[in-house]
Formats: sequence, C-alpha cells, structure tokens
Amino acid sequence: MSQHGVGPRAVMRSVAFLTAGVLAVPALAGCGSEDPSGKPLAGQDIQPAPRDRITDGGTLRWAVDSVPDTLNTFQSDADATTTRVAQAVLPSMFRMDASGRPERNPDYLESAKVVDTEPKQVVLYKLNQQAVWSDGREIGAADFAAQWRALSGKDTAYWTARNAGYDRIQKIERGDNALEVRVTFSRPYADWRSLFSPLYPKDVMGTPDSFNDGARKKLKVTAGPFTVKKTDREDGEIILARNPRWWGEPAKLSEIVLRTVPRDKRAAELADGTLDLAEIDPSAARRITVAARPHASGSPLMGPGADRSAADSLESWAVANGSDEDAADEETVAREKLRTATARYARQQQALSGFEVRKSLEPAYTQLALNGAEGPLTDERVRRAVARALDRKELAQVVLKPLGLPAVPVGSHLALSGQAAYADNSGALGGQDTKEAQALLADAGWVRGGPVKEEKKKEKAAGPEGGKADDTGEDDKARRGPDPAGHLAQDGRQHAPAHQGGAPGAYAPKGTAAPANQEAAPLAKNGKPLTLRFVLPSGPGSQTLRTVADRISRMLERVGITTEISKVSDESYFKDHIASGQYDLALYSWPATAFPATDARPVYAKPVPAADGSLNVEQNYTRVGTDQVDQLFDEAVATLDEDESRSLIRKADSRIWAAAGSIPLFQRPQLLAARKNLVNTGAFGFGTPVYEDMGFLKKGAKPASGPSAKGSANP
Repeated sequence: MSQHGVGPRAVMRSVAFLTAGVLAVPALAGCGSEDPSGKPLAGQDIQPAPRDRITDGGTLRWAVDSVPDTLNTFQSDADATTTRVAQAVLPSMFRMDASGRPERNPDYLESAKVVDTEPKQVVLYKLNQQAVWSDGREIGAADFAAQWRALSGKDTAYWTARNAGYDRIQKIERGDNALEVRVTFSRPYADWRSLFSPLYPKDVMGTPDSFNDGARKKLKVTAGPFTVKKTDREDGEIILARNPRWWGEPAKLSEIVLRTVPRDKRAAELADGTLDLAEIDPSAARRITVAARPHASGSPLMGPGADRSAADSLESWAVANGSDEDAADEETVAREKLRTATARYARQQQALSGFEVRKSLEPAYTQLALNGAEGPLTDERVRRAVARALDRKELAQVVLKPLGLPAVPVGSHLALSGQAAYADNSGALGGQDTKEAQALLADAGWVRGGPVKEEKKKEKAAGPEGGKADDTGEDDKARRGPDPAGHLAQDGRQHAPAHQGGAPGAYAPKGTAAPANQEAAPLAKNGKPLTLRFVLPSGPGSQTLRTVADRISRMLERVGITTEISKVSDESYFKDHIASGQYDLALYSWPATAFPATDARPVYAKPVPAADGSLNVEQNYTRVGTDQVDQLFDEAVATLDEDESRSLIRKADSRIWAAAGSIPLFQRPQLLAARKNLVNTGAFGFGTPVYEDMGFLKKGAKPASGPSAKGSANP
C-alpha cells in the first residue's frame, strides 16, 4: 500500500474521553432507516464513448511506476502494475462497480450464489460457456481447485503473500456439468465474492515451482481481452496485445504498452508524444490545465495581462546592472540558456494543449498514523488529544479544494463513501476541540510550561563525513507557532527554550504576574517535553504529504505538542520507519476494499507476541488494537447475513476510531493526463477498468455525455 496521498470522508460529533476505561460509542448510523453509506464523493472521469465511435486498432502508451518483479498478484512483491496487467489478461469472477461494490463479471460468470448454509456453506459458480484460456482449454473446476490448494496455506512450499478466505475452503468439485463449480467452506465466509479474482490457470497454480517462479516474468496462458506479449525489464515496458481467443466484445486497441516513466518526467514525455495516458501530480495537472487556456499575451507561459517573458525580464536586469564585460558575458550565456529553456517550455505547453486532466478520487485514503507501541502515544489519552487537535476538514481542503474535488473528511477506516459498509463513525472519537484536547493531555499528566531536564547534546560533525540526522540529511523541528509569512526558517529549525527548575510561577509570591507567553509554552511531564517525531518521505512526489504535515504540526502546537519532522528517503520510508515502528507520527495511505472483514482485519488486529519474542503486528503498523475489534471482525467475516455483517463492520470501525491509533483524513486525489481523443479510460475512481472498450475516437466522432460507456453488470 502506498504512502502517497505513499495510500478516502462528514460532520464529527464531540465526545470526551478523559479516562482509558470509558468509551462513549454513539448510536451507529447503520441502525437507522437512512442508508449511511451515501454515494461516492466523485464519479468516474473517463471520457465515455460507445464502441461504434471508436477506431479499431491503435496503441495506448500508458505510464506506470515500474515493471513489476512478478506478474503473480498473490506474491509479496506484486505491485500496482501487477494488478493492472491481471485486470487486462486474467479472469475475475467479480469486479468493482463505480460505487466500490462487487459486481458479477458476466464475461466469466452466468451466476454465483450461496446454495447451502447447513451443514456447510456451499457456493455454486456457473461459468460463461464461452470462457476459455488462450490455449483453448475451458476454464473450469480444475483451475479453481489448483488456486485453492496453492493459497490455502497448508503447503508452505508455495510462497504466498496472503491466503485469506482460501483457508476456509473445505473442498472444490465439479457441479452437474463442466460449467459448474461447487465450493464448500469448512467455516462460514461472508466475503466469498473476494475469491478467484483474479483466477490463474492451473498451469500457474498447480505446483510450487510454477507458482513461485513460472508467473514472475511471463504469463503463457491467459483469459482476458488482452494477452501478455512481452515483458522487457531493460526498456521498462510490458506490452499487452489483443487476445484473438477473447469471446467477449473484442478489444478496440491492438496493443497497450505499459511504460515505466518517473512521475516528475511524465509531463515532458506527454509533450514529446511518447505517452497517451499518465497519472500525474498536481503541478503537472496545473501545466496541462493552463496549456488548454487562451492567454492574453499569446504565450502559453504567461498569464493574462503579462507583457514580457522571463527572458526579457532577465535582459532588462542585465542592462540595469553594470557594464562589466566578464559579467556581461556571463549574463549573455545565462540569458541564452534561459531563452532556450523558455522556448522548450513553450513548445511543451503547446503540445500539452492536446491533453486534458481527468480527475476523481482514488479508492484510497490518507491517514495520520500514531505509533502506540512506545513513547507518549502509548497513552490513549494522548492519542485522542492529538486527534481532537486536528481540523480534518481544513486538511482535506488544503489537498482537494485547489483541484476542484470534494473536500470531505473520511468518516471510516474500513470503507469509503458509497461503499456498502461505509458510515461516518468519527463521532466515536469526536471532532476538533482544542479545550478537549488540552483536558485530555492534562488528565494524562502533561503540564503546560512544566520543568524540563536538559539533556547533554551530542555534537554533530558537519560536512559529508559527519553523518546525517536521517536518510536525507534533513531533520526539521516544527515551528513554535504559526509562521505569518508562510515560510520555513532558513535552516528549517526553530528551537524552543528549555525551562529551568519548577514550573514558571509555581513558587512566586502571591500577586506575581504570570510569565509571558505561558499559553504558548510546551507541555512537559517527568522532566521531558511532549515532543513527537513526525517521519515523512522526502521524494519529489511527496510534497502534498509535507504540506499536510506542516498544517498538522501547527494544529498540535496550539495544544502544546511539539513535533520534530524527519524527512527520510522514499525507499526507506515504509520499510525502515513505518513497518519497523521507528516513528511517532506518519502519513501514509490504505486502499479501500469491498471486503473489509477480510482485508482490513490484519491492518487493525491486536499485535501479539511471536514465538521468537518479537511482536507480530501483521499490517497494524500503529501497534494499536483491541480484543473487541478482533472479535467484531471475526463475527463479521463469519456472518452470511449481509446487513448484519455490515453492522458489525461499522461497530468495529467505531471502536477503531475510539482507540485513536490512526486518523483518516481525506480520500486521495486521482489525476490523469489523457490525450483528448482517448476514450473510456482515465480516472476510474472505484470502478475496475474495462480494457476492451478503451480506444481512440474515430475522426469527427464525439464522446458520449453519460458517466459511463458500459452499463452495470450487476446480477
């Protein structure tokens, strides 16, 4: 799961928690008659068009972050590109609709339903009679059974990353005919629709060797609108070709080329004509938006009313600043370089006018994680105080409002607005309340302006031989108060003075005036200040996270909590800091799932001691969990009544909010640059892409006006 924005929603009610043993959980929204799941905050933006308006053929060049190390989605090093390839070339019994809910995929399934619950749960799959693998063999029970055996967890020779759900299957057998598959469960499993999506052929799943190695670099047998034609790690490309054996609507595109392009290079590659579609950052989105506008100056570089270029400005400066010949020569060179760069930028802007930005919200949210394993945040009163200090609506607006996207805070850890399990349960913790945050901190023993024991500071050697404070050499302490100019100090540091002796004024004679700026003094306890290490990635794509962290630091300062911001390399951020617990505060994202009882349990499970004495945290990197939350997940995943299962998930979410191990902030923006004549692709939001419908408009054809080019396949 990525940490970026690494990676999502809602009025909050204030509830006081002054002691660890009292949790005021409000009545759940799911108990009322009104559906609390709501609607997606933003729809798809894919330039929909009917198939008869799309050219037959063409190559779509699509930027990706990397060529994956494996094409097997069930291995630990699978990534987002692995998933993209699997969606295009492999069967999925269910896919996500535009609201993030599972829907039957009619290209593979005629039907799928629970046909027995006693003595065991039995699901009967009826397959599309035309569904075949690319080698001509029919998709059937043998493929289902091979995947179950590989992912059940019983054979450790299979190097699997997950087996949730498959470990509950007792047996798989053929039904009354070759098109029927009967799956019998040893224990009830509510999220059975999550299974067999994707489905790999038995050639991949049949043996440990074929599973572990056979599907890492190539997929010989597939069953989707596309096949894997070539994987070229040297050139950083995966080429998908139209599948001649595809029985559904034939793919409009001849090929899809997934090309590795760094995020900061994508705008230039789009302009150079080497890409048609790319996920981009807000700065690139602004460039493309500006390129599409008419400008008063006639230059794509200048805004309305501008009357000279940056090069002209530099030339004027040179003339006004002396006539030294050497300096003039340097200025001439600099001026020529700037003119060249300006001209190149202008050409790029002209080329970018052929693209548009398609935007939605990702099926993922950014959260503030609080490490509850050590330090001040082991006290849940302090964690709640941090949460109550945050204005989540303001944080959502900082990120989403400039992009024209709905700036609504996330109200659930386990689902997003529009999904079946969604309900705004943030009231279990309460909204922004400075006085409440201060009361929680006081109850935990933190005193405003309390005495702080000085610790001997270790001298740091300067220069490259002196070492670094962190992976990038950047270790910034947050400001003591709001910076009116909106800028950081030159060295990124502002240190608060340490208070000597007792609390200021504690022993002063009656009538002595209170110390100045006492309200702004930091909190202390047992001679230590309340300082939290805020770890952030330092890469160019993480500016949004750093902006959000800056706002959070300011909010915490208002209640007396100091933050020390440590910027670390993107490569080490998750592995060396988040996963290993080397942080107090951090920002990263989790994807939403239609199956929270299965997928979210390891994220919020209570850590337990392992056999070797270490702590097994699964994916719970905040190390905050409770037995009650675990029990609610267990009940939800074993309940076949969908309404009851959703109710249990919402109860679990309320208790996750109350424990304050992580604070959902906002749903991540999804920004894609797409060639203007490219249709049925872009910002998909929750929905699974329909690869066979992607393509380029015929000359003179217009896209459709509706939100989607392909109707729902709900059974």
